[in-house]
Amino acid sequence: MYESTRITNKNLLEPELSYKIQGIFYNVSNKYGQGLKEQIYQKALAEELTKNNIIFEQQKRINIFSIDSGKVLGSYVPDFLVENKIILEIKASSFTTKQDVTQQISYLKASIYEIGYLVNFGTNKLYVSRSIFTNNRKQFISSMQNT
Repeated sequence: MYESTRITNKNLLEPELSYKIQGIFYNVSNKYGQGLKEQIYQKALAEELTKNNIIFEQQKRINIFSIDSGKVLGSYVPDFLVENKIILEIKASSFTTKQDVTQQISYLKASIYEIGYLVNFGTNKLYVSRSIFTNNRKQFISSMQNT
């Protein structure tokens, strides 16, 4: 009999949601393997998120703030925004670049979101990188709350 795994470390950010999402990445990878276009993986991921009753938005524009002043500098459009908490960026290339990882962290540093996943379905082994940049480390968040 299958028993659901309970995550007990309360210090983790969004542990239950993160666990579910990571399982979905592996489900999609196991079903479709590597070699498809990014758009196909995005649709398969959307299908799995829906099947698992996880709320998400695709291609939702999010604000990027000045780290100093808290003013909006521009916007970024991630592949998915899950439950208005987690940014997902999907790739389907034969390797993941350092620039891909750095870009993911930069968007977390300058947005109100704290968790980001970079997932590459095109590599020999599924590549999943979870990045964290908590809001208590973002000076602009306190600037925004004081105005």
